[in-house]
Amino acid sequence: MTMNDTLATAMSNIQNAEKIGRKEVIIRPYSKMAKKVLEIMQNHHYIGDFEIIEDGKGNFIKINLIGAINKCGVIKPRFSVKKDNFEKFEKRYLPAKDFGIIILSTSQGVLTLEEAKEKVIGGRLIAYIY
Repeated sequence: MTMNDTLATAMSNIQNAEKIGRKEVIIRPYSKMAKKVLEIMQNHHYIGDFEIIEDGKGNFIKINLIGAINKCGVIKPRFSVKKDNFEKFEKRYLPAKDFGIIILSTSQGVLTLEEAKEKVIGGRLIAYIY
């Protein structure tokens, strides 16, 4: 089985485990991008702790779920967003104002939309969670 988008696979695994009420989910293979996205999700209290477990073949991440995710997913295609064009995408991917987060990849690393607005930088949309 080939994996084209490890982050998309990770997000759908989290979404499915959350839907059926699991307390933890295992995501493999590990990727730096997935780790960054999980750190942001953890900071915004969508997931509990997670740990990276090295098994010598791609490694994996074990995540404790806290039942706070209604929906999460990746944004495809990865749209480029200029610093003054965020509103359109907020309306498209989030159900209400100030509800949920959009994660984007910028020249200053992986940030939420709010952080990117504060720093006045654009980037590429990666994922959404609410």
